[in-house]
Amino acid sequence: MVSRVVFGRGSFNQLGDIIEPKRLNVKAPFIYLVDDVFKGNAELTSRISLAYEDHILFISADTEPTTSQVDDLVEQIILNYKDRPSGIIGIGGGTLLDLAKAVAIMLTNEGVSKDYQGWDLVKSPAIYHVGVPTISGTGAEVSRTTVLTGPERKLGINSDYTPFDQVILDPELTKDVPKDQWFYTGMDCFIHCVESLKGTYLNAFSQSYGEKAFDLCKEIFIEDKGTKEELQDKLMMASWHGGMSIAYSQVGVAHALSYGLGYLLGTKHGIGNCIVFDQLEEFYPEGVALFKEMKKIHNITLPKGICAHLADDEFNTMIDVALGLEPLWENAVGKNWRQTITREKLRTLYEKM
Repeated sequence: MVSRVVFGRGSFNQLGDIIEPKRLNVKAPFIYLVDDVFKGNAELTSRISLAYEDHILFISADTEPTTSQVDDLVEQIILNYKDRPSGIIGIGGGTLLDLAKAVAIMLTNEGVSKDYQGWDLVKSPAIYHVGVPTISGTGAEVSRTTVLTGPERKLGINSDYTPFDQVILDPELTKDVPKDQWFYTGMDCFIHCVESLKGTYLNAFSQSYGEKAFDLCKEIFIEDKGTKEELQDKLMMASWHGGMSIAYSQVGVAHALSYGLGYLLGTKHGIGNCIVFDQLEEFYPEGVALFKEMKKIHNITLPKGICAHLADDEFNTMIDVALGLEPLWENAVGKNWRQTITREKLRTLYEKM
C-alpha cells in the first residue's frame, strides 16, 4: 500500500514541505516528471518549489509510456547528475504516474525496463517517489503496477516496490480535464470495479474498496449527485478505491483485450477500455448495461471500426498480447480459462471493435 497520502483542495501547495525532509543532499535533486500540457501554465508550475539542482522534465502524454522511454529518461538522469536523485515526482495522469514509478525502479535496478515487465521481478527497492494525479480514474496513483509498452508486449512492472511512497490527492488539479477524457478515465475506474467485483480473485478486502468505488461512479456518472467540485472530489476518491480494489484482486477481460489494442494500434488506455468493454455483455452484462447508460447520459460516441482493416498477423499480435496476461483471464473466468478463451473467440471480439 501507499504509505502516505494527503487529500484536500489546495494540498498540492504542501508538496515542497512534504518532500524536503527526503532530500539526501544539495547535489541529489528531486526530478519532476510533468505532463507537458502544463508547460507554460504558471498556475501549476509556480507552485513547484525548485531548490539546488532540482529539475522539471515536461513529457508528452499523447502516447502510452514505453520501456524505451523509461530507459532514455533513466540514462538522461544518470548522465546529468553525479548523485542519485533524492526522489522522482510524477505530476499528471496515468502515463506520467507510470513513468515516474518505472524510472524510480530502474534507478536502483540493473538492466533495462523490459526485463522487469511481469510479476515480482524487481529485486531492489525504488528510490523515493511521489505521485500527484491531475486526472482521476486510472488508479495509477495507488496501484502496484506501471503499465509499459515494450518491444514484445504491453505489460506492467508489477511489484511491491512499485507503489508510490507518497501521494498527494488535490481535486483542484482536475478542474480543466476535457469532458471526453474525464469520461474515459472515469470509465477506467468503473471498469476496474466491475472486473474486480465479478472476478474469481475477489476477497472481502478488495470487495469493500470495489463496492465503494462502484457506488461513487454511479453517483457521478448517472445520478449527478453534487456540485462540480463535489463530483471532482468523488471521482478522485473513486479512482483511489478502485485502484485499491484491483491491487488486492485483479482486472479482467476488458484490460486484457485493451492491452492488445494499445500494443498494436497505440490506443490510449482509457478509451481502449471503453471500446472493448462496450462489447463484453457476455462477461459483464450488468456492468456493460450501466456503461451504455452512462454513454447515453453524457453523449459519448466511441470510435468504431478500428480493427476493420487489420490483417491476420495483426489480429494475431493483439491476441498474443491479450493471452499473455494470464492472471487477468484467471480472475475473469477461472483456473480453466483456456478451455473457453480461444484465439477464435478473441478474434471475433476484436472484429466487433
